[in-house]
Amino acid sequence: MEGFLVKVPNLLGSIVAVMFLASCSSSILKYEKSENLKKNDEFENAVSIVKPEAPAPAPADPTQPAETAAAPVTTAPAPKTPEKTSSKSATTSRKTATAKSASSKTSSTGVGSASTTSSKKETKKSSAKSAKSAKAETAKAEVPATRQPDIEDSAGFEGASRRPLKDPFRVGEEVVHDVHYFKVSAGELRLKVEPFAMVNNRKSYTFAIEIKTSKLFNSFYSVDDRVETFVDFEDLVPRVFQLHVKESKQLREAKMLFDTEKNTATFWEKKVTKEDGEEEKRQQWDILPFTQNVYSAVYYMRNFQWETGKEYAFRVANDNENLVFSGKAIRREVLDTELGPMKAIVIQPNIVLKGKFKPIGDNFIWLSDDDRKYVLRIESKIKIGTLVSEVVSINPGKP
Repeated sequence: MEGFLVKVPNLLGSIVAVMFLASCSSSILKYEKSENLKKNDEFENAVSIVKPEAPAPAPADPTQPAETAAAPVTTAPAPKTPEKTSSKSATTSRKTATAKSASSKTSSTGVGSASTTSSKKETKKSSAKSAKSAKAETAKAEVPATRQPDIEDSAGFEGASRRPLKDPFRVGEEVVHDVHYFKVSAGELRLKVEPFAMVNNRKSYTFAIEIKTSKLFNSFYSVDDRVETFVDFEDLVPRVFQLHVKESKQLREAKMLFDTEKNTATFWEKKVTKEDGEEEKRQQWDILPFTQNVYSAVYYMRNFQWETGKEYAFRVANDNENLVFSGKAIRREVLDTELGPMKAIVIQPNIVLKGKFKPIGDNFIWLSDDDRKYVLRIESKIKIGTLVSEVVSINPGKP
């Protein structure tokens, strides 16, 4: 079994399907060196992730307010020590003192002209100001008038802004699905929006997907997996994802970094399997601007309007390849759920690989027909029967 959330050309459909493509096993694979799988110096040196601490517990005295402010938890390397900062300040002070001394000496000996020096300074300032102004005008001229990239629909966005007019995400949001096969519950899927994080000093959404098999299916194959992807708040481009896989036949730790300045993707993976033992992989390839990863794509599709009969597309990079996700809203309907009837948009996803359209079978995704676009249902047909993941609870999060 390839494992949860590894290759997702059809997005959530594969998440559901992959749970069942396994031979008999019973419990999570045991490995005494599992902590070694999490260590990745290259990734940790390139990425700083700062998350807020969990809220402090309520005090014993109910009349006293709970502590809400807390120092952040960070996975970044330790910052520079204060001694270095002090040393730098001291050096700056010495340079300033030396400059003042030289200025005083020049004045007392009559060497140099104050008016000439002032004139040179004004000329330099004027030149610098002109250069800065010209640079700003050039940058302004390079800003596109419409939203980029061109393959993405711009309805629901203003001008060239990457952010939608109505943000569908709320911190604390959690959508829970029951995953079943032939009406037998096989596991639980959770789609979460966790508190904002600072990723390389940029405010980022924290999107998490978790899946866990039920007790019944644990006798066949156990899955307890989680992925979190960090998406930049301003441009809605993912910078990082971290995947943690704990299954009957494998343990896996995978990480990906999108360098948006160099337009490169770097993927690291460490895993141990019953058949092959320890394995490592590193991939790096060029990507196009405004590219999603396969996990952020599950959330990114919620930013669009999804008009019936209209095709929507955006870029996705995965497994050393650059893809284009293409989805069409085929109809609107009222979906019967455990939460009652819900208005929904039915989407059929496909992909374009190397310029060629590649249908991905009978897979469908239902989004709520409102501003939030919750994922309500997923259907994925396999060789025998259909796997279904459908909503059983929704926590809308904080307003």
